[in-house]
Amino acid sequence: MTRLVEQGRKTRLNAFKFALLGGVALTMETAASAQEIRVWSGYPELAPFYEHVAEGMKDEYPDLTVRVEAIALREHEKRLALGLTSGEAAEVIELGTSTATRYLENELFNVAPDEVAAFVQDSANFTDFFRDSASYDGTVYGVPLFRGQSALYYNTEMFEAAGLTEPPTDMAEYTTYAEALTQRDANGEPVVSGWSLRLSGGGQGIAEKFWINMFQFGENLVEQNEDGLWRADFANEQGRAALKQYLENVHTLKTVTVEMPADAEAFEREQTAMFIRESWVIGDIAAKAPDLQYATATLPRGSIVAPVSLWVTGEGEKEEAAWAFAQATNEPENLLWLLDNVGWLPNRSGLDYSTILEAKPAFAAFVDYPESYEFFSLPNIGPVEEILTRAAARLTEAFANPALAADDAAIDAVLVAMQDEINGLLQREGLLAE
Repeated sequence: MTRLVEQGRKTRLNAFKFALLGGVALTMETAASAQEIRVWSGYPELAPFYEHVAEGMKDEYPDLTVRVEAIALREHEKRLALGLTSGEAAEVIELGTSTATRYLENELFNVAPDEVAAFVQDSANFTDFFRDSASYDGTVYGVPLFRGQSALYYNTEMFEAAGLTEPPTDMAEYTTYAEALTQRDANGEPVVSGWSLRLSGGGQGIAEKFWINMFQFGENLVEQNEDGLWRADFANEQGRAALKQYLENVHTLKTVTVEMPADAEAFEREQTAMFIRESWVIGDIAAKAPDLQYATATLPRGSIVAPVSLWVTGEGEKEEAAWAFAQATNEPENLLWLLDNVGWLPNRSGLDYSTILEAKPAFAAFVDYPESYEFFSLPNIGPVEEILTRAAARLTEAFANPALAADDAAIDAVLVAMQDEINGLLQREGLLAE
């Protein structure tokens, strides 16, 4: 940590100050602004947002050039693994907390200067959850930006045709609704799925989506104890119910198949009646299927929350410019622009969404939810991606096995094997709770 402490000390001498009332006022020495910095993003749809922020900084920093390099998430993660370890990474890096942990453990991100840390630690700006998502070992390293949070999307015209007037309220209704909504050809084969499930592709995303469904049954993929250690313990009635629901919909009821179009693209093309996804889909629908008749709803129990922050690398004037840019993304005007134009949910508190909700009521399921609504997040531990990838491989194999659908003992065996593998990974890392 010696290098980081010294680096943080140097950073705190940077000649820029922040005003934390409403927006963020930034000042830097002229020399610091005459820089080019790069922003690495794993969400291509966010490129216009970062360009919008950079454009808004022109008056104060006319010589600052911001080069946005946004690529698909998995490629972004590979790029980071190479760039950070070789010292060739961008100055501003967008990354989820669960993935950032491995780099924080190895001191590859800069400590936030005092002014940035104070901004992040101010409870008027961020809840403890988001403050901690940008911190490591009690020290602020990043600036919270946006989050993934899930809700149900459903096609209102298809609901009306099926005689359904309200969204499903529990997981049993999800299956009942899927049966009613599935459209079939003359041979009884589904041509429009009733409920699009993540069944293949995307690696760890399969495990994340399964976890969201299992959470509605009252179970988690891994859970932390009071000592900060973790354990998988889902080979039980709740875990069986979650996996069995997938298998019954695919193999017994045939409301969806592995081969059918899925996810947002299928929903926008009216090839599925409902699916669970994050808020970015609202902006995607507006761009690709503006006439689509749909609505959103909260999930039965709660949602995953995947916080993403901006992290900084580099030294000297480039580092100063990078922190200035990271702070500028959190100006209220920019965050509201992000929600309105891209669809990702800002992490900052105290924003007035009323105008956006009036024009785009689909956002309500993401920002207006019951007090009892619960959230969970991916664990901020080094092996989280390996855990999800291994779990996804086992789930993919299970989803493709029709023999499991009516065999509870076989389902339990799949869950036990997956659970044991996860606990083995946790034990290897010294993170397993007894």
